[in-house]
Amino acid sequence: MTEHEQPERHEQHEQPRPQPHEQHGHERSEYEDGAPDMSTGTTEPVGENNADAAIPELVIISGMSGAGRSTAAKCLEDLGWFVVDNLPPALIPTMVELGARSQGNVARIAVVVDVRGRQFFDNLRDSLADLDAKQVTRRIVFLESSDEALVRRFESVRRPHPLQGDGRITDGIAAERDLLRELRGDADLVIDTSSLNVHELRAKMDAQFAGEEEPELRATVMSFGFKYGLPVDADLVVDMRFLPNPHWVPELRPFTGLNEEVANYVYNQPGAKEFLDRYTELLQLIAAGYRREGKRYVTIAVGCTGGKHRSVATAEKLAARLAAEGVETVVVHRDMGRE
Repeated sequence: MTEHEQPERHEQHEQPRPQPHEQHGHERSEYEDGAPDMSTGTTEPVGENNADAAIPELVIISGMSGAGRSTAAKCLEDLGWFVVDNLPPALIPTMVELGARSQGNVARIAVVVDVRGRQFFDNLRDSLADLDAKQVTRRIVFLESSDEALVRRFESVRRPHPLQGDGRITDGIAAERDLLRELRGDADLVIDTSSLNVHELRAKMDAQFAGEEEPELRATVMSFGFKYGLPVDADLVVDMRFLPNPHWVPELRPFTGLNEEVANYVYNQPGAKEFLDRYTELLQLIAAGYRREGKRYVTIAVGCTGGKHRSVATAEKLAARLAAEGVETVVVHRDMGRE
């Protein structure tokens, strides 16, 4: 069992504090003991009467309990982000204001928002609107996982789901999905951790946040097998089952789409090269629209029957085309080797 496959244990993140009175802002205790001290009422709005204040970049981490929020937060902390766990959504703008007054010491803030603060969750949309009005650069990262994976993780540590009450773990998961549905729809980046280990999750986070210069658009091209289910974090889905399956060619069956002979077989089929050319043109059109709308991340899922031959070869070719267009691209072969 990997680290992120268990319900978040909320280890304490150690990070330099921007102001002495914030020393408890990242503790895992209940927020009546752990929130930044707002009692003075002296916080100035970002950008008002404080022309030299640098507005920090903000990432909001949320998602299903047990899907790896604490691992994602720890990854950002290792990259130098100031991480605050379980901050009530109503206090997010105030946290950004405190960072803006830190004289550049807190340039990037990551906030974990989850169902432990569900009594504050209705305030999140107002907080996001407030941040947008103040032109704060903010992104939402949503950690997703299948019901089966979440049940397995909770059972492995013998802990109840935060929302299950007197019911079953599945009842808590269903209630949480319903609560987070709107936030998931607004997320800039959705990561499905159902089949990821802790190192693979960290690699995904590093790929999105490690660079010094933020690219205009980042793409994950994922091959998958339809018989194992659709990727829940896909923005676009491509079905390659219209091409002949190399599985039925005995000399190609043992290999994958990474093999040159398999790739040549797939793309020597009628319609294969034409599809690649036209879909690349379509992706260029979509990418331009994403940039205009401020969307920075896209996951393109390429499927075939088993996720071994056609989808793998196509994912590699699409990724190469996107990279040639200046899109930073990560390739993931979800089901390769699973058969």
